[in-house]
Amino acid sequence: MNNVYSAVEPTRAEIDSLNGPALLEFGAPWCGYCRAAQPLIASALSEHPPILHIKVEDGKGRPLGRSFRVTLWPTLIFLNQGKEIARLVRPADSAAISEALDKLSRLP
Repeated sequence: MNNVYSAVEPTRAEIDSLNGPALLEFGAPWCGYCRAAQPLIASALSEHPPILHIKVEDGKGRPLGRSFRVTLWPTLIFLNQGKEIARLVRPADSAAISEALDKLSRLP
């Protein structure tokens, strides 16, 4: 699991060209909802180590978050080959995250 939000976000083209499964997490280090979700995300990801985890610090005017229409944090976007497969906004338990990661892991 990636523990630090990247202040330098990847471009949408870089995300769209990802190979394989990935979890794109939007949030901010000062966000209470984001901090509360970290143990849930870590627990779910521990069962899926091959999934790339990209943690992006989002905020007003950040183009990547806007391109994914992120409005609340944390927003978890599950990608396969750069395409969105599932999305969770402010997940309340690790089961929902695990379920989305399971679905992602089963894709070719």
